[in-house]
Amino acid sequence: MADTTNSLGQEDRIDDRQICPARHAGDWLHRWAREAPERTFLAERDGKGWREVSYAQALEQVRAIATALLDRGMNADTPVIVISGNGVDHGLLALAGQYVGVPVVPVAEQYALIHGAHGRLRHAVEMVKPRMAYVVDADHYAEALATDILDGIEIVASRPGKNTAVAPFADLLAGGTADVDAAHAATGPDTVGKILLTSGSTSAPKGVPTTNRMMCTNQAQLAAALPFVTQYPPILCDWLPWNHVFGGSHNFNLALANGGTLYIDDGKPVPALIKRTIENIKMVSPTISFNVPVGFAGLVDAMQDDADLREAYFRNLDMIFYAGASLPQKVWSGLEELSRLVRGEVPLMNSSWGLTETAPAALLQHEKTDRSGIVGVPLRGVEVKLIPDDDMRCEVRVRGPNVFSSYLGNPEKTADAFDDEGFFLTGDAMVFVDPNDPNKGLKFDGRLSEDFKLLTGTWVRAAQLRLDMLSCIGPIAQDIVVTGADRNDIGLMIFPNTAVLAAQGYDDTQVDGALTDTSLLADIEKRLAERAREVSGSSTRVARAVVLAEPPSMSDGEMTAKGNLNYRKVLDRRKAILERLYSDTDPSCVKV
Repeated sequence: MADTTNSLGQEDRIDDRQICPARHAGDWLHRWAREAPERTFLAERDGKGWREVSYAQALEQVRAIATALLDRGMNADTPVIVISGNGVDHGLLALAGQYVGVPVVPVAEQYALIHGAHGRLRHAVEMVKPRMAYVVDADHYAEALATDILDGIEIVASRPGKNTAVAPFADLLAGGTADVDAAHAATGPDTVGKILLTSGSTSAPKGVPTTNRMMCTNQAQLAAALPFVTQYPPILCDWLPWNHVFGGSHNFNLALANGGTLYIDDGKPVPALIKRTIENIKMVSPTISFNVPVGFAGLVDAMQDDADLREAYFRNLDMIFYAGASLPQKVWSGLEELSRLVRGEVPLMNSSWGLTETAPAALLQHEKTDRSGIVGVPLRGVEVKLIPDDDMRCEVRVRGPNVFSSYLGNPEKTADAFDDEGFFLTGDAMVFVDPNDPNKGLKFDGRLSEDFKLLTGTWVRAAQLRLDMLSCIGPIAQDIVVTGADRNDIGLMIFPNTAVLAAQGYDDTQVDGALTDTSLLADIEKRLAERAREVSGSSTRVARAVVLAEPPSMSDGEMTAKGNLNYRKVLDRRKAILERLYSDTDPSCVKV
């Protein structure tokens, strides 16, 4: 690649009004309450069935809640913080705030439920200064509510329980006397609808004010690339958390903008909860399946022996959409094979790329492909500037009507986030799928900040290598930290999948934080040795590994609320194990 700046999408740079028919999320709600009043919009599990709220009911309840917020004197400067997970009442409250310009701030429920993570909750409260806080169940979140973090803030709960200081959510549903129509009319494209927190993987989480313009533009961009979502109202069965932009903006708004139905999956892709997800899928039979790679891997395993699940999952499926990491090709192939078994064809399988700051979708793979890892081309109206990093790799910068303008109360971070042409500095790297044909799109190639040099001066692309090693180590590894900065060779610190270890008969004996089962270590050594024979060069050859006995600690900052590892924190907190990994004498460490 020439040493000049490359830009994608400039020919599509247009006024966002041309691609954004909605000025406000409330426009979507009004439209579908008028055109499909009885259609279910939101649903959550209730006993053996579902609590369902239609579009007409949702509009009525959103307006009532919005009126109650106005009666309390709330406005753009008095946000509502939501400290519990996804739910119907959470969704209605979020839309009510957006309806009259009261920003809603969803934070990870782990901040409240894990004692050691209360510092993250305090940071969020001090940053956004909410007037109200919502939890679904006051008893469940009692420990956090008993702290001084929320002092002076009105607490509202769908189930107040024994806490007499907590107001019932029913009080909001009762409405009030304020002029909700005038307040709604005063909002517009530049009104902040929500404030989302960044992951905090490299620093304290930052607040990203997300406007109606950003959300509405992004849905119009998606509809232009995926027109079937406007032709067939999507049906989702989705667990992805609403404090994250993927679940809370991308997926939630995709259902709302297109008159679809969002069934809130109360399962998760972990051994204790995936059975609930399977039960929910069998009840719903979605048309679009959103998930992270580990979730799809769990479904593929379950569908091998469950014909009813296969039938329910693929029967109506238009699209399989993964994000958060690259989907292992084995899982991709498994989905293809199972789909052909059920329906004789494969639905669109694709991915996208974006960040909290881009609302989120900026690139999208919207044509059929036979391989994982492609994030596609810029969505309409998005400009992507590529700054060459080496012969093939590029730093990615973006601008467009779906990109944020500033961090909340943080002018210094805001100034650092944009270049002199107004492009957002994402910190991510990409390569072309085909260097001779940019129209085939881009592949994600890691974060620039995660790369490091060996003592030899050789650069190691840690993010891509991590994905390769997750495939190499297989289901044994839940996640991996790649090591080797200022060392002679590359190593791995492996967080194991404890359920898989137990199922395969490995024991949990350990020495000073590292697992020592000799059969487990021999298995990993064999896998690394086989891979070492297939690769050349020190930048990709992994020479050593250790299996960590303790899972990543959220309270110590090793894991973010979005489930991402903070690599620097892991390496710093486990310095002693890192030194043992490179000692060449520790029997708990594999050397290839």
